[in-house]
Amino acid sequence: MMEEVENKKKYITPEELEKHNKQGDLWISIKGKVYNVTDWAKVHPGGDIPILNLAGQDVTDAFIAYHPGTAWKYLDKFFTGYYLKDFKVSEVSRDYRNLVSEFSKLGLFEKKEHVTLFTLTSVAVMFGIVLYGVLRCTSVWAHLGSAMLLGLLWMQSTYVGHDSGHYEVMQSRGYNKLAQIICGNCVTGISIAWWKWTHNAHHIACNSLDYDPDLQHIPVFAVSSRFFSSIKSCFYGRQLKFDTLSRLLVSYQHWTFYPVLCVARVNLYLQTLLLLFSRRKVPDRSFNIMGILVFWTWFPLLISCLPNWPERVMFVLASFCVCSIQHLQFCLNHFAANVYMGPPNGNDWFEKQTAGTLDISCSRWMDWFFGGLQFQLEHHLFPRLPRAQLRKISPLVIDLCKKHNLPYRSLSFLEANKWTLRTLRTAALQARDLSNPAQNLLWEAFNTHG
Repeated sequence: MMEEVENKKKYITPEELEKHNKQGDLWISIKGKVYNVTDWAKVHPGGDIPILNLAGQDVTDAFIAYHPGTAWKYLDKFFTGYYLKDFKVSEVSRDYRNLVSEFSKLGLFEKKEHVTLFTLTSVAVMFGIVLYGVLRCTSVWAHLGSAMLLGLLWMQSTYVGHDSGHYEVMQSRGYNKLAQIICGNCVTGISIAWWKWTHNAHHIACNSLDYDPDLQHIPVFAVSSRFFSSIKSCFYGRQLKFDTLSRLLVSYQHWTFYPVLCVARVNLYLQTLLLLFSRRKVPDRSFNIMGILVFWTWFPLLISCLPNWPERVMFVLASFCVCSIQHLQFCLNHFAANVYMGPPNGNDWFEKQTAGTLDISCSRWMDWFFGGLQFQLEHHLFPRLPRAQLRKISPLVIDLCKKHNLPYRSLSFLEANKWTLRTLRTAALQARDLSNPAQNLLWEAFNTHG
């Protein structure tokens, strides 16, 4: 009986599936069943970028990573009737899926341990102190302390926005969306819509030079000499032109790295406005714009309450400098890791995540400061897992990496800085000596993955 059913199945080869990978014709395979998600991509909660990047191949591991068990029932309406021919599961993928299943049975994806409540409470308390320091105190030191506390407040609020973008931190989807707008747009001035757009692409195409927007910082930074060829960004849909200005800036990037990070928020504010007022389809555009208006109301008003312009400039720079620690953390997690060219491959999900991420080792009492993202690999492998669980599951990830001879790199904060600066310096020296292509190719051979 089973043999008759098997014979009636219609099959499609991987080569045939690969042809359905363009806008207007998007097919994917999940556990060997082929689905047409062309129309779904337009309304996909995670945006169309993840589907566009992975279309035309099996995406089982990525689907499992990003979707709860309740999502499986919605797949049937997209089923094409075809099955993927010669569908096989690698040992790494099998172990990864078993681990996800085990976490689900233990209920780890639902155990959030009141982290959001504690973080939001701390944000509210810090905001009250900042207001008191600016409005009620006349000492310049009180104003400096308030600015530094505001930077820390932004960091903690961003972590809540990040968490709410990966899983529900509130009791309902509506309240979760409200938390995103408040913690992202209203408090930090950075749109949650912009964050979702870029962040989902980053997770799917982790450390792909042409698909991951988190590595595309031309003309200021370049983590690889591949950028010297003015590669096309498949995320932004334009060429990342490496011109004379880019070469000049990149040549000294290991010196300018920290100063640039101190004012990096200016770029994030600009990117937010460019997206919200672009022609691109933006989910909840009006709510995002209203949230940004809230930020650009209270923040300038707060600064205007300071007694003079020197203190106002000091306040802005101090708050930016403290919050730059968070920007630095994101760079440390990826800049010195392996990179590759081309789209992500659904068949090596676990391998690409381990290759493209670095963990930052720290004591348990510092988990609040890093927002759980010091366990970057664990977060990338299990993005729906609450940050309270990341330290607990880390030993299991280490064991799985050892079993399959995959890298698990956990560095101290100082060591991670050294690795990142070394990567930036190597690329900087190459930018100064573009007349020696053989040396550049040799470096790429040792530092490019994929």
